Amino acid sequence: MSRIVAIDYGRKRTGIAVSDTMQLIANGLTTVPTHELLNFIGEYMAKEPVERIIIGLPKQMNNEVSENMKNIEPFVRSLKKRYPDLPVEYVDERFTSVLAHRTMLEAGLKKKDRQNKALVDEISATIILQTYLESKRF
Repeated sequence: MSRIVAIDYGRKRTGIAVSDTMQLIANGLTTVPTHELLNFIGEYMAKEPVERIIIGLPKQMNNEVSENMKNIEPFVRSLKKRYPDLPVEYVDERFTSVLAHRTMLEAGLKKKDRQNKALVDEISATIILQTYLESKRF
């Protein structure tokens, strides 16, 4: 089987997570500067088979998309143009940053490590992907 890639898109940097080949477990991969994201995905896909890409859908509490969607949509259009056969899906990313901070706290990370925004983004992408994987099991 191939992997699923999840993206927690940000204006400056983007967290990336990948599934195992059995598509059961999400693992944080890295955080990349957002302007390098398309190239990073291309390089990753040259090494690993990727079945689909999951993008965190930024929603507000009233269920409307947040302002960051205006940054995500052009990226998704570029992604689909470059890889027209690769499915791209959205997964609600509300509370992923909060869950990422909680995960870091429960893992016993020091305060300085918990303030690492790149690590928060990577963990958020992992949560987005795990949410997707669990939703497909039932």
